[in-house]
Amino acid sequence: MKQYLLSIYQPDGPTPPPEVLDEVVKKLDALNADLKAAGAWVFAGGLHPPSTATVLRATDGDTLVTDGPYAEGKEHLGGFTIITAPDLDAALAWGGRLADAVAPLPVEVRPFSG
Repeated sequence: MKQYLLSIYQPDGPTPPPEVLDEVVKKLDALNADLKAAGAWVFAGGLHPPSTATVLRATDGDTLVTDGPYAEGKEHLGGFTIITAPDLDAALAWGGRLADAVAPLPVEVRPFSG
């Protein structure tokens, strides 16, 4: 079985209101339960906003530490799920269910190397 990263991208800005977010959480909980029941779930998590990031850059034996995201943009990685799947088609099927749960946010499906 291969592992795949399902990445959720969201726009910068405030957290959606409870009437929107509660439905998304409900759908995500159901999807995670299905992933676990199928033996495909490895790990999942949501992330704090990019403003909480710390970037480390190693140069000539020194490490430069800076606050904030690596790249400024209008979207950021908001959460992710790592799954196991027999092939890309199966991973895309799970990714499609994730995209439905977090609609209209885009989901990227990417295989791990190796």
